[in-house]
Amino acid sequence: MEDIRDIAEDPPWPDSGLRWGALIGLAMALLGSFLLSLAMGSVSIPLAEVIAILWGESPEKASWGHIVLSIRLPRALTGILAGAALSVSGLQMQTLFRNPLADPFILGISAGASLGVALVVLGTGAASAGLLINLGLGGHISLVAAAVGGAALVLGLVMAVGQRVQHAMTLLILGLMFGYLTSALVSVLLYFSIPEQIQTYVVWTLGSFGSVTWSQLRLLAPVILLGLGIAHILAKPLNALLLGPEYARSLGVGLRQSRGWIIVSAALLAGAVTAYCGPIGFLGVAVPHLCRALFRTSNHRLLLPTSAILGALLALVADLVARLPGSQATLPLNAVTSLIGAPVVTWIILRRHNLRQSFSA
Repeated sequence: MEDIRDIAEDPPWPDSGLRWGALIGLAMALLGSFLLSLAMGSVSIPLAEVIAILWGESPEKASWGHIVLSIRLPRALTGILAGAALSVSGLQMQTLFRNPLADPFILGISAGASLGVALVVLGTGAASAGLLINLGLGGHISLVAAAVGGAALVLGLVMAVGQRVQHAMTLLILGLMFGYLTSALVSVLLYFSIPEQIQTYVVWTLGSFGSVTWSQLRLLAPVILLGLGIAHILAKPLNALLLGPEYARSLGVGLRQSRGWIIVSAALLAGAVTAYCGPIGFLGVAVPHLCRALFRTSNHRLLLPTSAILGALLALVADLVARLPGSQATLPLNAVTSLIGAPVVTWIILRRHNLRQSFSA
């Protein structure tokens, strides 16, 4: 791994053949997983027919076209966007707090977004299988705005407390406490709700990419792309923050402005995904570590795009496992991501003895 002080000086994009090969391999794996997600499910569709449908040709069976274009394609695109968003958000949190275990779920940011969603869902009387599906564009905007606002609020509180806390583990515990506090507020709201509303909210907390429609995707995609764009622009400040605030300031990085934009980006990414897909855990904490181990770098110019690609890939794989191809059953997405993410995080922590070097000066 290159010296951490080298990557803070506006480093060039690495041109190592192995790194480029790994990057191309990830992209090809993502494309393959995307096609498999369109072909596999309770109804298996030949891959050639899937490609023909995507090219606008008529399939052998008319129902296949409806399944691919109306059901599986928005689900797959949602999985790609959500996986990329959560992974990049987690990467930013780990760098901002200089903590290898930080991510939106652990720090309570997803819980804050959940509180925003609960206020909208339980406060508007939405009690249908499709979350706010009958409220039109205004309902979708309210949902995303509430989730992003809740995520930003909790992240701001964690940041404010983090200024007075030096120990990383203490900060994580405080993040968990904020998460418990928001969960308690949600429990109070659920107590005064009708059973249909409670069922809608509980199903949403299990996590799913399948409930997002094309109309919702038209709002979800721009918000996530905006958050990813802001994160890409912040690559140099993120590199500098690895060395600590004093060194970052010596490089001319405006700490208050950079931290503010990191909060905006992370809140947009985590809040938008949580609004429509539920509070999905482990992708945000596992994927950045996998990218660091795979590419042996702490350079955010490389980590940001690779985390987005690998996060999208793992999200699609988790969704395929959750759907149990060839079966009518669907597992909770959060259960699958936990089964994948928990062993990965455990393995990385036990294997990489120099993990803390990426987060300390």
